[in-house]
Amino acid sequence: MLEALGLPDPCGEVYAALVAAPHATTTELAEACGIPRAAAGTALTRLVRSGMAGRTPGHPPRYLASAPDAAIGSLIGQREDELRAARTAMFALMATYRETSQRTHPALAVEVVLGREEIGRRVAQLQSAARERIYGFDRPPYVEPPGSNEALAERQLRKGITYQVIYSREAVAWPGRLENDIRSAVALGELARVRPEVPMKLLVADRRQAVIPMAAAEQAVESAYVIHPSSLLDALIALFEAEWDRALPLDTLHGLESAGSRSASPAAPAGTSTPDATTRRLLVLLASGLTDEGISRALGWSFRTTQRRMQALMREFGATTRFQAGVAARERGWI
Repeated sequence: MLEALGLPDPCGEVYAALVAAPHATTTELAEACGIPRAAAGTALTRLVRSGMAGRTPGHPPRYLASAPDAAIGSLIGQREDELRAARTAMFALMATYRETSQRTHPALAVEVVLGREEIGRRVAQLQSAARERIYGFDRPPYVEPPGSNEALAERQLRKGITYQVIYSREAVAWPGRLENDIRSAVALGELARVRPEVPMKLLVADRRQAVIPMAAAEQAVESAYVIHPSSLLDALIALFEAEWDRALPLDTLHGLESAGSRSASPAAPAGTSTPDATTRRLLVLLASGLTDEGISRALGWSFRTTQRRMQALMREFGATTRFQAGVAARERGWI
């Protein structure tokens, strides 16, 4: 029972007998398990050393089992830590192996990964192994609902890993994506920008590995490439950096209250130096190229509310087109 946790037979059998018969002696446990007394004594010594049992005073000595959830749970936690360390070492060795093998085995520069579950696992591995920086293109569709896959990124951000992510305007307008994912990530330090379109989904870890879908136009990602150090990886990084320079920053989302919690008040009055929080968010989404319908989805407004806000904003700027409103907002330093 406990072999997988590093305790050999008959430790598991003796522990189970001790759980069923608290304060048993070595002899009683040997009889209950049908093993020699010496074997039972050796097993008890191991159980005590591992914290799974305790010895009570008196003669003959008697033993008491530790609570299984604490005792076995602790051993499971230790083994999981060991497995994580082994996995990290494996990735480091594999990176060295690929780097030294590419001269004679160029096919090792690209792996094919099949299936959503395996792709998700490799993406998580890349993020977990990152020590400095993550680059990413983010665009729909999404397999999981917004907010369900952000725990790992949040842990990495809290550890000081830099995230630079370019979102497509469709991603920003995706229901729940802005509120549940993007805004919280920006608050933790993510460097977020938006482009009308991004070429594909992309994740690059420490400029050493990348994941891209096999087909950029797939409605559901079922196959992907893992790209290792190579000219192809260099090209993907150059593509990201070029798109980054052209993208609009979303850092104005940091610290702003939820749009859904505010009333749709008019834009900031003429002559004010800064807009209110909701107007700033509206301007960012407007500048990113979202339609009124997309802005409504992103901010959780009704379509009529969005149109009313846009009309108030255009009156504030004396603009007759959305483009003119965007130019005026930039001239005032609002975006």
